Amino acid sequence: MRLSLDALIVLDAIERKGSFAAAAAELHRVPSAVTYTIQKLEQDLDVLIFDRSGHRARLTPAGQELLREGRPLLDAAAALEARVKRVATGWEPELRIAVGDLVDFEVLLESVAAFDRIGGATRLRFSHEGYGGTWDALYTGRADLAIGAPDEAPPGGGFKSMPLGSVTFILAVAPTHPLAREPQPIPMQTIRAHRAVSVADSSRSLAPRTSGLLTGQPTLSVSTQRDKLAAQLAGLGVGHLPERLAAPYIASGELIALEVEEPKPRPQLFIGWPTKSRGNALRWFLDHLGNAEVQRRLCEGSK
Repeated sequence: MRLSLDALIVLDAIERKGSFAAAAAELHRVPSAVTYTIQKLEQDLDVLIFDRSGHRARLTPAGQELLREGRPLLDAAAALEARVKRVATGWEPELRIAVGDLVDFEVLLESVAAFDRIGGATRLRFSHEGYGGTWDALYTGRADLAIGAPDEAPPGGGFKSMPLGSVTFILAVAPTHPLAREPQPIPMQTIRAHRAVSVADSSRSLAPRTSGLLTGQPTLSVSTQRDKLAAQLAGLGVGHLPERLAAPYIASGELIALEVEEPKPRPQLFIGWPTKSRGNALRWFLDHLGNAEVQRRLCEGSK
């Protein structure tokens, strides 16, 4: 390859600083060294990079294209160098985070912003999981951290966990749904006769889990809580929704809250991670997610 990163660095400095001399000063080189680098680059590529016919050397169209396409290469090289240094000091190149469907992701984005502020440059990769899929993501090695995993870790060991909090649910239907006209509190037998809307467990290897479904109840399975909300707003079924999602629609009359004889228990959510993980980014998130206010807002929303 005839194109070097050093030549791109010199070319970038000349264009930004406006002259060969100013670029040499920024790069702590003598002007002749900068001139030689550009001349050699022109010889190696067999193209004219600077037009020297006027009072000041100007980039030719070929030079402009080289600089335009070369700057992303410089950025990528700098990012790679920084990642290598971080790995050497204990920072993971990437942290994969499985987020349970009951967690408020907008609040979690505030945690990402806080991570950015401490200079955490580890790449973050999020995946959204339904119900027990958060544990499955850890179990299959698809994630390094699970936020909002239901109940305790699956049997077999290999994971640590800490409580995140609990979520308040409201059983709700659209005003047009037959259950909206039933006397309350509604018996469970009456609810069982109507289709439930349920978020499917996204587990690939572990046995799928279910919650809130009654034996023999017809079911409409969707992928996320927001899909579940949409289905219930459309009158397609009954189901428990997190209070933070349902409350605005109950206030507007688009959903009707139902009182039942047997209320749904508040499910406990957990944060989980592999026992052997030691990276600095993981440690930062575990410390951050241990804050009581952060936990409350992740479970209850930003109210």
